[in-house]
Amino acid sequence: MYLPVLDSPSGTILVILHQESSSAARVGRILQNQGYLLDERRPSCGDPLPTTLAGYAGVVIFGGPMSANDDFDYIRRETDFVGLALKEEKPLLGICLGAQLIARHLGERVGPHPQGRAEIGYYPIDPTPEGDKLCPMPCPRTVYQWHREGFDLPKGARLLARGGEDFPIQAFAYGSAVALQFHPEVSYSTICRWTTRAGERMMCAGAQPLDHHFDGWFLYDRAIAQWTHTFLAAWATKQPMALSA
Repeated sequence: MYLPVLDSPSGTILVILHQESSSAARVGRILQNQGYLLDERRPSCGDPLPTTLAGYAGVVIFGGPMSANDDFDYIRRETDFVGLALKEEKPLLGICLGAQLIARHLGERVGPHPQGRAEIGYYPIDPTPEGDKLCPMPCPRTVYQWHREGFDLPKGARLLARGGEDFPIQAFAYGSAVALQFHPEVSYSTICRWTTRAGERMMCAGAQPLDHHFDGWFLYDRAIAQWTHTFLAAWATKQPMALSA
């Protein structure tokens, strides 16, 4: 049983994770440093989701190895829960699987690449002008990816970033939601864990070899971390220009 949402100087962020060992990683640390409490729920492990977001400052839905197309009760509940956040106009951030759940809720296709290709490693993206206005710092141009499925742009959504030919839609905004196909939350230890526990994914077509992951971290992570900090501060206070009407 969960206790009532606690008060904090900034509020409480509902964090939805998908494995017992999952963590909010960098995103969670930044939000806590900005004064937020985290209410972590794992629906895949039996945790309930709230029936209202009153008292919450926002919601972050993280990634996981499952698919938004899986016929699991918790996947259906999370997909429906996206509608609650949109209806109550709470800041909603979807990362990888979380972004795909937002797309599914909005009626858009989510699925694998037709040739079975993946993005696993660091890849360039091309932010739109609106994507660069998400926060005072421009969106990073190279980001960390770990996915084999992608989505099309939902009807009525605003494109925030394009990718390459394999997965052209990398970020969008819709109402109070921002959906990111990439992973701004990963740390060096996250990359170590993922490439060890799920190293077979690096055998997928399009995936990068191990050394590219760590070389990319040293090249690109500082800019990603700085952007994530400024973006989350704007997102949680409903300040991103991309969220305005």
